[in-house]
Amino acid sequence: MVWLAAMLAMPASAQTALTVDGTEFVLSLPAGRTLRSADLVGATLTIAAGSAPVEITIKRVEDDSDAIGGRVVLHHFVVIDATGRQADLCTPDATGRSLGFPVPDGRGGFDLACTSGAVAKCIRWGYRPWDEQPLGPPLKALHRACIHMTRADYGGDDHPTAREGTLVHVCDRFGVRPCLKDVPLVFEAAWGANGATCVARPRIADNMSLEELGERYPALRPHLGPTACSQESAPQNPDALLFNRSPQ
Repeated sequence: MVWLAAMLAMPASAQTALTVDGTEFVLSLPAGRTLRSADLVGATLTIAAGSAPVEITIKRVEDDSDAIGGRVVLHHFVVIDATGRQADLCTPDATGRSLGFPVPDGRGGFDLACTSGAVAKCIRWGYRPWDEQPLGPPLKALHRACIHMTRADYGGDDHPTAREGTLVHVCDRFGVRPCLKDVPLVFEAAWGANGATCVARPRIADNMSLEELGERYPALRPHLGPTACSQESAPQNPDALLFNRSPQ
């Protein structure tokens, strides 16, 4: 994701404070009125990203009926492409929809996440880093672990080996997403905030083998293969936060 700052393409007097609450835009107007994402449909945001600003229009918003752990507001963002025509900002996700939402970055700005990407998937699965509470699950670490898992980034070094469209089932030791026994998929790996803690088998063998994993990540060598890594043994490592299954 790219760090973003934004203002609405409105008169200067109205360009007050555009912030993000969860996955929803909040615009505070001078007169004390507050507009949220549903009120901003049709508005254009001028996004400061890179060397040139980008104008993004909110075409529609809807609540995400599949999200767990809290409300997620899905936005249909469009931009003007090189031909001067409107085009979707986001690439289609597994359902064929091109949707996204803002995500607070912890620095006073926000990022835009598309539902086709790992960040949005993990938020929709319940790993909402801004919702972490002192006595609750470590959502920030779970979110990082989920991103590594979604990308099959076993070493946590931004070396993804996933394949778009591959089915995965994810669960965690805290019950945000409970681990079920009747999932018709095969155990793949356990994941922590810095990558995999053990790997029973790579998700896409053509992209990464167990032998290649051991060569690339020596610290993982003792934790590779189904004998060293299973749904039963993996939780014994306290660094293992997430567990996933995928097709054989």
